[in-house]
Amino acid sequence: MRPDINRLALFVNVAQAGGFTAAADRLGVAKSMVSQQIAQLEAELGVALFARTTRRVTLTEAGETLLSQCEPLLSALLDAVSDIGSGTAVLRGRLKITAPSDYAARVLAPVLARFALKHPDLQLELLATDQQIDLVAEGVDLALRMGALADSNLRAARLGQFAQVPVASPDLVQRVGRPTAPEALADMPWLALTALRAPLSWRFTGQTGQVCAVRLKSVFRANSTGVLLEMARAGLGGVVLPDYMLADDIARGTLIHLVPTWQLPMGGIYVVYPAVRQVPVKVRMLIDHLRQYFT
Repeated sequence: MRPDINRLALFVNVAQAGGFTAAADRLGVAKSMVSQQIAQLEAELGVALFARTTRRVTLTEAGETLLSQCEPLLSALLDAVSDIGSGTAVLRGRLKITAPSDYAARVLAPVLARFALKHPDLQLELLATDQQIDLVAEGVDLALRMGALADSNLRAARLGQFAQVPVASPDLVQRVGRPTAPEALADMPWLALTALRAPLSWRFTGQTGQVCAVRLKSVFRANSTGVLLEMARAGLGGVVLPDYMLADDIARGTLIHLVPTWQLPMGGIYVVYPAVRQVPVKVRMLIDHLRQYFT
């Protein structure tokens, strides 16, 4: 018995993705095709590879044994093929990406547009959300994440960084006075981003290396940077946001950069993706494309 290698590859994808739907989305094919091919493989082998319920799909003992033996062999084969052909690869199927909403709209969208134009046979899908979703469960191939990364079993690579900038509207500055040192920021009302671990505690560094830690007082909290930006424009309070969100407002004068001679720690921009042995060529090429942009 010599099962079709394509069916074995589908089996590995279903096992890695944790389900038929996720595997189909990752590969850009119909779920029914995946189910049919796995059923044919099980018939050829004479064993059940997956235990199926209405809520989840898990490997049987035979499935676990087959996966442990097939996965490294298929990965080695794909390594050999992709190393030869990746330079001229025609990317097909679906590539699902997630990124924070404001970063996706302001920065990532035009970068993805250029990538899509270079690879017209590839179907890109962008999920813009400020929630850190489960990549494997949602069938996401790659995520852009900002700031400090939480510990996980995902692979990660640093792409670049962004400045964190404290700003306020001209009306607010006129009401409370313009601060000349970080300590004075504590006398202003502030808007807090609840997604941060400590949204009201900031550590500023001066031009000569001196450090000033400040604890701010919030008048409003939200889990959306876009909402906080609008509240800051309306004069409700000051806010610390990434520089890519603030460049236009600062240039127009609708927001004022507070204590500009003092700097906050830079935030990291990372790409993260599932920790599979063989990273798909389309994922690797998108990561290379993103690296070129940041370079």
